[in-house]
Parts: sequence; structure tokens; C-alpha cells
Amino acid sequence: MVDAQGRDLSAAFVAGARQTLQLAQAQGIRVAVLKEGSPSCGSAHLHDGTFSGIRIRGQGVTAALLAEAGLQVFSEAQFDQAQAFLEALATGRTA
Repeated sequence: MVDAQGRDLSAAFVAGARQTLQLAQAQGIRVAVLKEGSPSCGSAHLHDGTFSGIRIRGQGVTAALLAEAGLQVFSEAQFDQAQAFLEALATGRTA
């Protein structure tokens, strides 16, 4: 990931994703609602990195790491689905 000045920020994004996962696991968090489009948090699409507003399909670094670790990841547009998932967890209707 490169910023508008051309600096490679990949290591910082990966470090942030790892720290987020570590904190989520330490707190027993199983659901994350993240900002869609973010290169870190996008769950279905993210900006292409050209700073032109173009979006591409895919997951951000943090969203992908959390999902890989078994957390359910939702975008802010999926708040109702996240709420339903949490309710299902509370009643034992989901793993």
C-alpha cells in the first residue's frame, strides 16, 4: 500500500492488522463491523490505491486477517446482518 506521496505503508498496515487481531482474540471478540472501501477494513471492496476513487473487489488487510482467524466480518452497510449474527450467537443458533 502506497500513500499519495509514494511511500510504502504495507508494513504499517500489516502490523496494525496483527495488533487488531491480537486485541480481538484477547477480548474474545467474534464479530467485527468495519468501514467498507478502506485498504485495511474493506470486506468486499476497497479503493484501488490510485487515489482516483476507483474501487476493486477484495478485502482489506485487517478484514482478511480477522476473517481468516474465524471472526465474522461485516461492513457498516451490513449492520442489520451483524446484529442478527450477534443475536444468533447469544441464543446459540450459530457456531
